[in-house]
Amino acid sequence: METKTLNGPLFAHMVEGGAARLNNNRVIVNELNVFPIPDGDTGDNMYMTIDSGYSAVADGAYDALGLTSKQIARGMLLGARGNSGVILSRIFAGISQGFEGVESADVRTFAKAMERGVAESYSAVQTPVEGTILTVYSDAVRYANSRIHEGTDFQAYFEDLLDELRASLDRTPTLLAVLKEAGVVDSGGAGLVYIAEGMQDALNGISIVHGGADAEKKGDKSNLNSFTEDSVLEFGYCTEFLLRLQTAKVGELSAFDEKPLIDWIIANGESVVAFRDGSILKVHVHTMAPEKILAHCHGYGEFLSLKIENMMLQHNETTIRNNYVSAAKPQKPRKKFGIVAVAAGDGIRQTFLDLGADAVVDGGQSMNPSAESFLEAFGEINAENILVYPNNSNIILTANQAAKLYENACVRVIPSKSIGECYAALSLLDTSSGDIDEIENSSIEIMHSVVTGTVSKACRNTERDGVSVKEGDYIGFSDGTIFSDAASAKEAALKLADSLSADDFGILMLVCGKESRPDEAQEIKDALQKAHKLTEVILLDGGQPIYEYIMILE
Repeated sequence: METKTLNGPLFAHMVEGGAARLNNNRVIVNELNVFPIPDGDTGDNMYMTIDSGYSAVADGAYDALGLTSKQIARGMLLGARGNSGVILSRIFAGISQGFEGVESADVRTFAKAMERGVAESYSAVQTPVEGTILTVYSDAVRYANSRIHEGTDFQAYFEDLLDELRASLDRTPTLLAVLKEAGVVDSGGAGLVYIAEGMQDALNGISIVHGGADAEKKGDKSNLNSFTEDSVLEFGYCTEFLLRLQTAKVGELSAFDEKPLIDWIIANGESVVAFRDGSILKVHVHTMAPEKILAHCHGYGEFLSLKIENMMLQHNETTIRNNYVSAAKPQKPRKKFGIVAVAAGDGIRQTFLDLGADAVVDGGQSMNPSAESFLEAFGEINAENILVYPNNSNIILTANQAAKLYENACVRVIPSKSIGECYAALSLLDTSSGDIDEIENSSIEIMHSVVTGTVSKACRNTERDGVSVKEGDYIGFSDGTIFSDAASAKEAALKLADSLSADDFGILMLVCGKESRPDEAQEIKDALQKAHKLTEVILLDGGQPIYEYIMILE
């Protein structure tokens, strides 16, 4: 099952799935909550927040993704509870901003909207703390977005997103001492993992059982005897409200700057999450004197909703348990040598993995990966020494930059400029000596014995290397030199093989691209074999973009 586009009804169904999965696990999330002090029940608060978003479209979502996501974000704004719930609402508000005016989204549009969610959630928290839901979400978006390639569908994107959500959540105790001391992961981050799992379930067509907003009843279980006439208020009050700004009090809304008001709240409270959405100001604050906060804010507008809870009741009733079971991929054992190659196309990617590559970074011509993509691959491998094969002259510099930044291994960038060079180097790679310098030099020497040629369609008319190229024709070239131009890929390939002296090589591997036809590929293979009888011609389905055919001569 492959989903290439996302519309309004599917997005609403995914949000419903996220709410359902969280609802089934919110007790686990509640019992993880230790930071900064017990602040209600994180699982309940996040569930009520996302359920409010889904309820806004439960009776029927718009076909247009932008309109549906706007309704969901609005519902979450009005129903947001607790610190993590408010942050969750801002994540979806940012996503909605990324979908503004969009009928349906492909994976890249979705990825950009997810990035807006990162920016919006961080901007709402006045003092962002790493090791919380903010970190877990931003880490996962960064990772999943870096792994997008031409063939990525939503199923693959969510696999990557969840891999890093879980891995980042497992790292939260290393970022926050209070989590490490309690032996738990961040509760808000855990809630986000469950939401993403539920969204993935809906995406994959897994049935959803939605239990309804019974979390509203959580207030009924409070034990008032946990705060007696002799108790001392230590933690103050968790205070939340929606304030509708009034023109009679603040003047023209378009000219009103909410920052001085938010700064005042920060100066008079703690754990502040505050933001403005149109004429509504949403505030979450911990304070010993809620009446002071409310009186001051009342001077700017009127309250739409208001909640004040004694956090001593929550603290005295809280039981901290770590019942969260991580599904993150375990870290691979540290090895002596690791290999990273760059490739575009499922067939080439799998070939490199079969030849011993530990990780394949998506990239190639016009698809240059970032240094961060390399760094993530280095971390996944967990090796003492890492050999990197960029396989494109435009990627070598980025690979070298990543090598300098990575401190947990000795990284050597082998300056391969084509997949042919990489194929030969990996085929004959021998690490038994244990000497990184010797292995590096051997790889470079092997690469010099290989010739790689490429057949691709010309995108414009030009005159180069003595060849007249016509737009729409097929050109054969190698190492930047054009050798042939022909109306068919077959003719261009045969001329290219002749120019590269295919008879001087024992093997010619013909790698078929994404746009090449199986019948045409077989026809070209047979023609090449007939023309070069002493050279063994091997056909490989590479699936690469841009290049219809790649020839590897060795």
